[in-house]
Amino acid sequence: MLKHLNIRNLAIIDELELDFAAGFTTLTGETGAGKSILIDAIGLVIGTRADSALVRVGQEKAEISAEFSLSDSAEAHAWLGEQEMLDADDKNLCVIRRVVYAEGRTRAFVNGNAVNAGQLRELGETLIEIFGQSESQTLLRGDVQRRLLDDFGSYTNALEAVAKAARAHAEIERSIERIRNAGERDPAQIDYLRFQLRELEALNLQEGELEQLETDHKRLANAGKLIGDGGQALDLLYGGESSLYDQLSKVSSLLGALAPIDEGFNDALALSDAAQAQVRESADALRRVLDKLELDPDQLAQMERRLATVHELARKHRIKAAELPERLTSLKTELDELEHAATRLNELESQRDAALKTYRTAAQKLSNERTKAAKKFNDGVTTIVRQLGMANAQFIAAIENNAGDKPRAHGDDEIRFDFSANPGQPPRALAKVASGGELSRVSLAIQVVGSQNGGAATMIFDEVDAGIGGGTAEIVGQKLRALGSSRQVLCVTHLAQVAAQSANHFGIRKEIKTGQTFTRVRPLADKDRVEELARMQGGVEITAAALSHAKELLKNAAKV
Repeated sequence: MLKHLNIRNLAIIDELELDFAAGFTTLTGETGAGKSILIDAIGLVIGTRADSALVRVGQEKAEISAEFSLSDSAEAHAWLGEQEMLDADDKNLCVIRRVVYAEGRTRAFVNGNAVNAGQLRELGETLIEIFGQSESQTLLRGDVQRRLLDDFGSYTNALEAVAKAARAHAEIERSIERIRNAGERDPAQIDYLRFQLRELEALNLQEGELEQLETDHKRLANAGKLIGDGGQALDLLYGGESSLYDQLSKVSSLLGALAPIDEGFNDALALSDAAQAQVRESADALRRVLDKLELDPDQLAQMERRLATVHELARKHRIKAAELPERLTSLKTELDELEHAATRLNELESQRDAALKTYRTAAQKLSNERTKAAKKFNDGVTTIVRQLGMANAQFIAAIENNAGDKPRAHGDDEIRFDFSANPGQPPRALAKVASGGELSRVSLAIQVVGSQNGGAATMIFDEVDAGIGGGTAEIVGQKLRALGSSRQVLCVTHLAQVAAQSANHFGIRKEIKTGQTFTRVRPLADKDRVEELARMQGGVEITAAALSHAKELLKNAAKV
């Protein structure tokens, strides 16, 4: 749930802080006051594309910060956990900050961690859903209609089974195509492939061998230095004239004589003895290393020849030397496919038939699930649309099987939303028959029905009640308020009947100072709210009748 929003230097907003509550909240104000900018700011927080033109004139950057509670956002909480971005002090807190620079750059942070645009969108989709006129238009797209029905149906396992079966079939198809193409290769190419294979088999480079070769070569190539410098270090530590061990022995003798006279020397004596012991241990460790070292020019030359052969073959194959064992395996597989192409092709074709059968079975199960879900979906949407002033409306999520040659990740079904607003008129494709106002009502009905099956904790409706008025507007407000009982709902509206139904109300106005325009937002209650509702209903002058009607709207809303 969105708890707090801070905006600085965005369009006509210089600085704005808002606290949001649960339930149904409306935002109202005259055209151009900044309502849409407020929605744009929230959109930027959840990853919508940033436009540098939104930065307030004369400012270097715009900055938007939003604070969310994750107590009702399990999906967002899980995403942050996977990305290791949970707040260390409060795991149910998520703070997102988006910065838009005037020169075009943008930056985003989640709980103080820098994120890219893709990550921000992924998280944003789990936190907030925004529905506006443009979103209503996307309702006309077939893929969106299919997704809405699938989201409502919640048959995730059936969807995943179909997608998995489609991927398996596609992989087999790619293998078949590769073998068929290989069968057309020049015999000379196949002979060269065999030659390459023989070279790599003769090399017989084992996994990890190259790393060990390079380590041993480095040691042998520097054996003289290791033996010489190591021996000198051993003499300095122990055994040579004036060695460190002997010097510490003298120190211990001197301190040992002083300690009985003054016990303050005891600590220094203990440390000196310990240092002497460590020097002895260091010398013993160094001696063990030196005993294993020897100059062996023959072995060094052999290693150099082996390394030269390895790197020469790597250059021929245009790969890194460490990748040669993997290249050998790849060539074996490729040659095997070429030499046994006919047999392999028959095997793959049998596998393809089996994979297609598996896919068709999964696709049919998915189609059955969709059919069951569509009946409930149709009844729910139709009921709400009729309550929104279209008593004879009928909504149908039509499912048509369109099985093609190739399996598809979403199954064989084509989903089409059909609609009829008038009696005697059969439902037809929503894109062909719905007016703007009808589309808004259908969109709202779908969101109300779909909200029963989860989704983001916060829903924002940006003037989705356009084209609606009268008693229908009041019902729209009631539906949004009902939706607010389980979700946080924010709605930008011009309709007093809708605004009266909200539990929380923000008034947005435009202010001009010293030739500059500023947006101001404040929570409304009691008298201020009555005046705002009256303004929304009336004209330039707020009359006593308009005030009376506004009070009546609030009174009636409280009764529902």
